[in-house]
Amino acid sequence: MRPLRNQLSDGNQHFSWGPIDLIIGAKADIHNQQCIAAAHDAAWQRFQQILPELVSELDLLQSPIQLGVTQNGLTGLIAQNMWHACQPFCEEFITPMAAVAGAVADHILEYYKVPGILKAWVNNGGDAAFYLTRGQTLPIGLCSNAYQTYNQIQNDHFVERDAKLTISATDPVRGIATSGWQGRSFSMGIADSVTVLASNAAAADAAATIIANAVNLQDDRIERKRACDVKDNSDLGDKLITVHVPQLEYPLIKQALEKGLEVAQLLQNDHLIWGCILNCQNQVQSIFSQSILSNSYPNHRQINNPLYAPSKKSFDLINATL
Repeated sequence: MRPLRNQLSDGNQHFSWGPIDLIIGAKADIHNQQCIAAAHDAAWQRFQQILPELVSELDLLQSPIQLGVTQNGLTGLIAQNMWHACQPFCEEFITPMAAVAGAVADHILEYYKVPGILKAWVNNGGDAAFYLTRGQTLPIGLCSNAYQTYNQIQNDHFVERDAKLTISATDPVRGIATSGWQGRSFSMGIADSVTVLASNAAAADAAATIIANAVNLQDDRIERKRACDVKDNSDLGDKLITVHVPQLEYPLIKQALEKGLEVAQLLQNDHLIWGCILNCQNQVQSIFSQSILSNSYPNHRQINNPLYAPSKKSFDLINATL
């Protein structure tokens, strides 16, 4: 299999190779349209080197980060960024692979930070990085059901968004990522989706992994298997991952979500994240910085959520699709 490049009907670029699947868009003023084509070409040249680089350091990238360790033997820039994105969370089990999708998006985005480009975004399977110059905004569609959204995209169906976040250039957010037990990555928790806003996509990716793991409870009806039995050479090894969650009673869902929300609030207090939306079986919790909250708009499918006081602004916001 070789890397593939296509231009989509909306003008966005599609770069794909193995597990890396990028949708890239950019906007420029009317007098600088040629800079977008040049950026796409430069990003494509770099994209073709990324997968072999990561594979060459896979053993280290799949090794858990140890508490107190500040040095790593990684050489590639993306690999190092993956490690540094995950290192703040190493009190829990985490490997640099938790940030791979976000780190790739961050890296490719750098090729669009050139004079003439007003804004750009790189969406790596829902984990996205974006660049905004002064006065620019970026609307981000959010969908409540990751599995359903994936099927809609695969079957070329219209994807209905539950809500929209608008990120402005003055916001500290430049990355968004989602994790959960039903997603393309494994999770030790039971969250259907945890979406995180952070200063870059790699940080959001790592934080979403940790928070999604924390949305959890012990119940014999929840089915778990060793990660290595589900996928050969998983970086999670013999850690138990969630493979099936039955319909749970509301008090249990509330308990699991509150565990995740507690972790998210600690990360927000430490300025590691700027917002988080947690979803478990159509019950939602969220925290946002005030500027981001004021730019959030629910769609008509907002759910009736007993976890919120009536005075709070709550949305059914989960997966990110730019």
